[in-house]
Amino acid sequence: MNTEDNRLNEWFVPKFGPRGFRIFVGMLFLPYTGMCISFAVLGSLVATQVLWDRLFAIAAIYALGLGLGAHAVDSLGSREVKPWGNYFSAKHLWLIALVSLSAAYIIGAYYMIFFTPILWIVAILEGFFVFAYNFEIFRGLFHTDIWFSVSWGALPVLAGFIIQSNQIEILPIGLSVITGTLSYIHISISRKYKALKRRGRTDSGIANQERALKTISLCTISFTSAVLILRMVIG
Repeated sequence: MNTEDNRLNEWFVPKFGPRGFRIFVGMLFLPYTGMCISFAVLGSLVATQVLWDRLFAIAAIYALGLGLGAHAVDSLGSREVKPWGNYFSAKHLWLIALVSLSAAYIIGAYYMIFFTPILWIVAILEGFFVFAYNFEIFRGLFHTDIWFSVSWGALPVLAGFIIQSNQIEILPIGLSVITGTLSYIHISISRKYKALKRRGRTDSGIANQERALKTISLCTISFTSAVLILRMVIG
């Protein structure tokens, strides 16, 4: 099985629809994008007062910034394997990255300028990681599982809380440690899974890793959805 077949047969790629649709959805890495958005939403939900426009704004920011922007940059910048880089031209990937990242920062800028200036700290850090991680600058210093878990596991929780309150407290910091750890576990399993997948392995070992990835992402998204519904009900 060649690399292209492997990519289109990944568990997070839809089995239905036109090939272009499947490729585009696959590039979004929806299970992990969903986890990252969930972390940002959880950060908002632990605030004393939840302003719903801000919760949906931070969810949109991470959907655009990670789901589209960072994944497009990843397909441009990775030194070894370029996820989905063979399916898009560099011009199209740059267009996707610039438009989605610009949209994310425009949304964020509105809140940062008028309501939550502390969010600039997270915005600058996330922007740095988009390029430092994916383009492996500084000799790949930031292209590690630790920095991945910080940028897309821990920081989203802090961003979700800050956009609600313009402050930081012990509770979201503690929660960010948990989500960062969960991201670290997920990316560690994912790297092993992808390495086996590229070698064409189909045994129970890779099946167990795929099951673990599905379980972590599904449980994270389901838990966040339950907390979201509960918070909407009780206020």
